[in-house]
Order: sequence, then C-alpha cells, then structure tokens
Amino acid sequence: MKITRKVKSILDNYDSDSQGVKANLVRILMQGRLGGTGKLVILPVDQGFEHGPARSFAVNPDAYDPHYHYQLAIDAGLSAYAAPLGMIEAGASRFAGQIPTIMKVNSSNSLAAGGSAPTQAITGSVSEALRLGCSAIGFTIYPGSDAAFDMMGTFQDMAAEAKALGLAVVLWSYPRGGGLSKQGETALDITAYAAHMAALLGAHIIKVKPPADALEQPEATSVYQATNLPRSTLAERVNHIMQASFAGRRIVVFSGGAAKDRDGLLDEVRALRDGGANGSIIGRNTFQRPRDEALDLLGDIIDIYRGKI
Repeated sequence: MKITRKVKSILDNYDSDSQGVKANLVRILMQGRLGGTGKLVILPVDQGFEHGPARSFAVNPDAYDPHYHYQLAIDAGLSAYAAPLGMIEAGASRFAGQIPTIMKVNSSNSLAAGGSAPTQAITGSVSEALRLGCSAIGFTIYPGSDAAFDMMGTFQDMAAEAKALGLAVVLWSYPRGGGLSKQGETALDITAYAAHMAALLGAHIIKVKPPADALEQPEATSVYQATNLPRSTLAERVNHIMQASFAGRRIVVFSGGAAKDRDGLLDEVRALRDGGANGSIIGRNTFQRPRDEALDLLGDIIDIYRGKI
C-alpha cells in the first residue's frame, strides 16, 4: 500500500515509534472512504458496558449482535471499529482483515457509584489485542477523578507494553469526578487540559468530547481572558484543543456523545472539521438508528470531512 503525502506527514510527528506502531497507524489512516486524507471516522461500541444493553441497543435490536457493528463499520467505509474484548472476539475470525480494530481494554458500568473517584476496571489486555489482530488498544482516563493518578499509571504500563509489541494506543480522556462541576466536564479549559494530558501520556490518538463555551478553573479563566483566546464558536474551541495537543502533532478525534437530531449532529461535525479536528468517533448516534439511516448519516459525515458538503 502506497501511503499518501498527508499520511506521511502525520507519521512524521511520531518520531520515537517503531515500524510496527507506524504500520498500524497507517492501517487506520488508509482505511475506508477517508483513507489517505488524514481524517478518521471510527465506530466505538462500548456502550453496553458503560450504560447497559437495553439502553444501548433496544431502540435498534439488530445492534445486540456484535456482527452488526463490524458490518456497519465495513459497509460505511469507516476507519476502524473499537469495542471491548468480547465483542471483538465475537467477530474477529469472520471479519479478519476487513477493518482495523481497537480493543477497549478498560471499562466502567452504570451500576457502580463513582462518586468523587470514578474509575474503570481492566477488561482486556495487550496480549488479547495481539491474538485477535487488533491495530490498537483503547483506554479511558478520568482527569479530575480522585482515582486519576492510578488510572494514568495503569495506562502508562499498558501503553508501554502495546508500543513495544507494535500496537498503536488510543486514549479516551474524559474529565469527571473530584471537584469538577458537571458543566466543567466539557469546559474549554478542562477539555484542553485533558487533551494535553493525553498527549503527555504518550497517546497516538486522543479522544475527547467537543468543548463547550465555558471555563471552569479560575486560574485558567484569567489567562483565557487576558489573551483574548477566540472561543465563541465550536470551530474556534476545537482549534484550541488541537493547539493543546502538541500544536496539532497528535491525532485528535471527538466523540459524538448522546443522541442528537441529524441536522444538529452534522452541524457539529462541520464545526469539528473547520476547527482542524482529525475526525469523529461516533457510536450511539449511528448504531441506534436503523441500518439504512445510519449508513446514510455516516456517508454525510464522511463527505463533510472530505469537504464535499
């Protein structure tokens, strides 16, 4: 496979990584309808763990079947499919080589009361990701949680193992817990801080939520106000997140979040694109729709990132 100049320029930002890691990044960056553009759309299906099966799949019962998600990602021409161990195992042989996979190696659940110290359990491993032919592992940290330092330490250990064995590393960096307000979880200063921490921890691909027009920390607020940092539009705020991610030297994708109407979701994706985002990692807003509607929506999202609409 001959890689594009754009993908080559992205790989040049990962100076220390091995040929194996870069080969797996290439597999993701060259896959599907966005292959070679430097943009990504990834399907994540870890919501069964996080929210429970009925909340995740009852609205579209076909989605209880792990094969449904593999096929949706393939047919939509997506960049990768991310899921916990069991879902990857359920289709690893049938769909081998058809789409890059990312094993989510830690997970939470809505039955546990996180309080000020929300955390996640280890639910997969680097060796299992290798056994199943995955291109990367995925991990979540909760900056702000009273358990955040333990999560970061565990991530560092698993990331080092993954990199040594040639796997790429994706980090979900979702602020919550501790003294953060609910609004603060997506505040611009907090989201930028979360993205920067993910870059500092060595993630190849960073996943954060779209930042809101709010500021949480008084010390940061004074800096944002003194420097007149543009933040009135989502595109401006996304541009700042990219700036915080080593001045755009790291791949950053943004979550789709809770269910949205179609027009609202597409407007958000346009703002992500205009702000310089590398792409979207979008689950419930696709697989909770009927298959034909999901494929049509994903086609429009891809076309937005391709600059067609």
